[in-house]
This record gives sequence, structure tokens and C-alpha cells, in this order.
Amino acid sequence: MATNLRRFKGFGSIFINHTNHLRGLSSSSAVLGSVDAQLQAPGSGTGKSINLYTAINQALQIALDSDPRSYIFGEDVGFGGVFRCTTGLAEQFGKHRVFNTPLCEQGIVGFGIGLAAMVSSYKFCTTVSCNQIPWSILSYTCCCCLSYFCNRGIELLLKFNLQITFFLLLIRHIVNEAAKFRYRSGNEFNCGGLTIRAPYGAVGHGGHYHSQSPEAFFCHVPGIKVVIPRSPKQAKGLLLSSIREPNPVVFFEPKVITFLCSKEVPEGDYTLPLSEAEVIREGSDITLVGWGAQLSIMEQACDGISCELIDLKTLIPWDKETVEASVRKTGRLLISHEAPVTGGFGAEISASIVERCFLRLEAPVARVCGLDTPFPLVFEPFYMPTKNKVRILLPFWCIIILDAIKDTVNY
Repeated sequence: MATNLRRFKGFGSIFINHTNHLRGLSSSSAVLGSVDAQLQAPGSGTGKSINLYTAINQALQIALDSDPRSYIFGEDVGFGGVFRCTTGLAEQFGKHRVFNTPLCEQGIVGFGIGLAAMVSSYKFCTTVSCNQIPWSILSYTCCCCLSYFCNRGIELLLKFNLQITFFLLLIRHIVNEAAKFRYRSGNEFNCGGLTIRAPYGAVGHGGHYHSQSPEAFFCHVPGIKVVIPRSPKQAKGLLLSSIREPNPVVFFEPKVITFLCSKEVPEGDYTLPLSEAEVIREGSDITLVGWGAQLSIMEQACDGISCELIDLKTLIPWDKETVEASVRKTGRLLISHEAPVTGGFGAEISASIVERCFLRLEAPVARVCGLDTPFPLVFEPFYMPTKNKVRILLPFWCIIILDAIKDTVNY
């Protein structure tokens, strides 16, 4: 731990030396503008067909270029990252803004939370040098003490790139610190400049650990937002919106489409609104709701049936109005996600829609989700909700999407 703190201490001198430049910036609202102003239409330009990791790379490049308060750090990000999402950024913007950290997930997020809180609060003490800062305050229990060394009105945008297995080590810090700073301080300081990126979900060979989908864990935490894109275009626009969001955001990136899915993405700076669901396909027989890579499977299952397909994009807070309006029209609802069915976010959607649309439902709400078992390695194809793969001796909520649609429509 002492070695890790000494390594983090080196970043302190970088941050403090950079402060003279930061102090010349105006307030966060002047630099970034209001959130509503940022949620503009997709940028102009011809657009090219790129995959998700390239879209993420473009979004990070725009964030670093447009706001000198942006920093990216995490394991291997200085080398381009495991999924190559930060390729070339350290060379372009300098190793003081894009750099590697020690292999200590708790230390990474603790340091990030402290810095994000630090730059949201009190005035920076210009007489303090790097050697005078008590680096023991990097402990997650004292992250908020960093706020003494800050400049009011300056935000710090931090991005992490962690495998979902190790991301779960950060739950205590995210739940007890990042999500609660604004509330515990009476809005005197917060972690609004914190965006945590994490690849998640099945990839074909992730096994017990690297294929997990823990989005429901974080949906139960007031104070943070949870965002999941389904395509490169969504990833770029939603990530830029998350970075400019005044609340901490957990941004999950579906691993299975990182390299395989290529779509046309607008060039330049554009954002997509958070907490606003998108109706991908209109229909009249049944409403299908999902997020992330699962949308492509659900879309395939729509063939021959009048399905209204909705991508939530943001799970917390999710767009209840759009889903409710669709269910009132179709009278039926099916929800699908990779995570286990018990306690999954689909249960929250189901409960909310039953409360709002009970008398308009023509059939029980259906869920097609993962199994209540650790993610298997060899049998991963049998675990995943699919379009038409035969499943044997499985309960109703884990049957294939296509059969679930037919059963619900014909109920």
C-alpha cells in the first residue's frame, strides 16, 4: 500500500503544477454550459462506419481536447487499454493527463473520488507544495479531505477502464462515497465530474468472472446514474453526455460488440440525452424493452411480429413515460437482459409498469433473462437469452425470446 501511495504521490505534483492553468478557467457552467445545451443533435459530418472501441476513443479525445480539466487514468490506459479505447491519447495529450495507475482498484477509485470532490469545493491553497500534502488522505475513508486543496468552480473529469470482475471491488467506494458526497455535504462538494467506464457482459469466453452483468447492483444506489449503450453511435454520444453530466456516472460498455459491431457514427462533438429511451422499432402487438448488446438479439426476434422495441440507454433514472406509453398502446410487455432474472433490473421495470398500466395489460409481463447460476464457461451459449436456441427444462422466464413473444401475444 505504501508503494502504491508513493506512485500516486507522483501524480500529485503533476496535478498541482497544472493548477496554474486550471485557475485561469472560468466556472464549470461557463466552460461546459448547461446540461440542456449540451444535449444537442448529433454532430454534422459524413460519418464513418467504426466499431465501439473507436467510438469510445473519439469521445475521450473530444473530452480531453474540449476541456483541459479532463483526465483519464486506470490500469493500462496509458498503453491504450485492454480494449484499445485509449490508444494514442497519452501521446496526443500528454502523460500527465492520460496515464497508468498501480494495480490497485480500490486505490484508483478512491483517488478519483477524492480528486472529483476536491475540485468541486473550496479554494486552492497556493502555498501548498506537493511534499506538504498529507497523502495518507488518499484512503477512501478520508477522500473528502482532499477538498481543502481545490479551486471552487473547477471540475475534474475522470475515467476508469476496469474489467467487470475487478470493478466489483469498487462497490464500497462508489456506494458509500461517490454517491453520497453531494448529500452528506449539503451540496458543498460532490463527485459530479466522475465517470467510471467498465466493460461488462458476455463475450463468448469470459467464464465465471469476466462475463458478469452487475448493472442492477448500481441501480439500487441513489446518487449515481447508470448508462449502457447498444452501438458505437450510442456509445460516443452517451459517453460525452455522461462526462458532462453533473452527477457521477457508471458507464457500462458491452464487451461483445467492442470489436464486432461497426456502425456509422457522426463525426465531431455530439451528445445523446440521458434518461431518454429510444423507440428503435414501432409496433402494435407487444412492447420489448432492453439495453446494451441484448437489443440486437431482440431485434432479430421481432421478424414477422409487430413488436415495439425500446432501448432504455439509461437505467437510472430510466424513462418510465416512454415505456408506459408503449405498453398502453400494445397491452403487452417483454423485458430481456443478460443478468440473472432474480433481482435483475427487469423486475423493477415490470413492477413499475404493472403499477401504471395494470388495467391495460392483456397478458402478464414476461422476462427473458440469464439464469440464477454463476456464468458458465463451456456452456455460455446455453446461459444467454437467444432468439431461437432450444432450451430444455427451463422455467418460463428463461425461455427463448421468440417463444416468449409468441406466448405473450397469444395469451
